Amino acid sequence: MIGRARPEQDDAEDQDRHMTRRLKKRVALVTGGSRGVGRGIAARLASEGAAVALTYHRNADAAVDAVADIESAGGAARSYPCAMTDSESIALLVDSVRGDMGQVDLFVSNAGHASRGRAVIDTEAAEYLELLQVHVLGPLELLRLVLPDLRQADRADIIVVSSVLTGQHAPNTAPYTIAKSGMEAAARVLAKEERQYGVRVNIVAPGLVATDMGERLVTAAHGSSISEVGSAFPFGRVAYPADIASAVAYLASAEGEYITGQRIEIDGGGQPNLFG
Repeated sequence: MIGRARPEQDDAEDQDRHMTRRLKKRVALVTGGSRGVGRGIAARLASEGAAVALTYHRNADAAVDAVADIESAGGAARSYPCAMTDSESIALLVDSVRGDMGQVDLFVSNAGHASRGRAVIDTEAAEYLELLQVHVLGPLELLRLVLPDLRQADRADIIVVSSVLTGQHAPNTAPYTIAKSGMEAAARVLAKEERQYGVRVNIVAPGLVATDMGERLVTAAHGSSISEVGSAFPFGRVAYPADIASAVAYLASAEGEYITGQRIEIDGGGQPNLFG
């Protein structure tokens, strides 16, 4: 058992409770916002009043569904295709969001994917380069384009979605762990560089999350499902996307005004290491 599942009615009730409009008039750009953790973040930011631009790579239908869900709940959102490996795609994204929604003042770097689960001896350089491009170099290229907007904003935030794996150094995760660690390092540097412009930079590092990606990781590592391993986790469940979204919304709100350069782990206080 993961603990009590969240039926659709409970999700709607949660969203009603969170309609505090703490982020009214903010323009948020959430990469990888059509599915999983990114979708949860996009929905939460919109529920608090932000206009949300969410990106997707291949699954346009998932992006359409994510926008429709946000709009049906009274929020504002638009979706945009973007590949973190394509400079032209990144530049087009920034221009399109500016033209459609205005200047970005909240950037959530979430897009990414897992590595193939192989040992270092079996991992070729191409996989490292791909993960670095998707998790570090592409997001930083995008960030350089939106930083002028962030610096001009009355309130500006950069929030990087990382992983507890950067501290676990688990077997068979080297490309993913290295890439996530690289983006964490960049975020810590940015927090110091951009503080003079009033830009806050923070990191949220989830443990295992109940998403399609999380399900695939558990299946690959244990041949089981998230529901089967959840009882071994703190509080009897793995994390939900809403858990990560709550932390992101807090950091971007007035309540998080004096927080920058920090890393928050969202794993119930220490989760089992699934990878040995």
